[in-house]
Amino acid sequence: MKPATKAKRHFVKGAQLLSQARSSKNLTGSSSDSSSGSDSGSFSGLVQEALEEADKSIALNPKDAAPYLLKSLALELQGFRTSALETIDMALSPLAVKSLEDEEKGDALLKRAELKNALKVDSVVEDLTQVVKLSPKNLKGWVLLGECYEGKKIEDEAIKAYKKALEIEPKLSIAQEALNRLGSS
Repeated sequence: MKPATKAKRHFVKGAQLLSQARSSKNLTGSSSDSSSGSDSGSFSGLVQEALEEADKSIALNPKDAAPYLLKSLALELQGFRTSALETIDMALSPLAVKSLEDEEKGDALLKRAELKNALKVDSVVEDLTQVVKLSPKNLKGWVLLGECYEGKKIEDEAIKAYKKALEIEPKLSIAQEALNRLGSS
C-alpha cells in the first residue's frame, strides 16, 4: 500500500475517533459506564487515539495539512491550546498549506484566530482579515473580527465587520447588539 493511502487511512480513523470523543463528551454519564477499566472508549482515550492516528498520518505524508488540523483539534479538546496553535501553524506552513483549497485555508485560519484570541495573541486580527478575504461569506470570521476590533477599541473597523456579518445574516442578533452598543445602526 502506498504511503499516501496509508496516511489517508490513519487520518480517516483519527477523524472518526475524534468525532466519537466529541460525542462521548456531550453525553452525560458516559464515563461512569466503563466496565473494562480501560481508558479506550472514554473521552480522553479516544482523543489520545485520534492524536496517535494524526501523528502516523503526518509521518507518512507531512505535506498534507489535514492531519495537522486533526491533531490541532484533538490537542485543543485536551486543553492544550498553545500546542494546538503550534500544530495549526504547521498546517498553514508553506510545506502543507498547498494541500488546502481557499475555503479550507480560510477555515484553518479561522480556527487559528480563535486559538490566538483565546490565548490573547496580537496577530489574531491579521488572521481574521485573511479569513474574510479568502471566505467573504464566513459569518463567524466577520463576527470574531468585529469582536477583536471592538476589544482593541478600533470602533470604525468593528462596525464595518459587524455590518458585513449582517449583510450575510440580516437577523444575526450578536452583530445587531454590537452595532447598537457601538452606537451604529
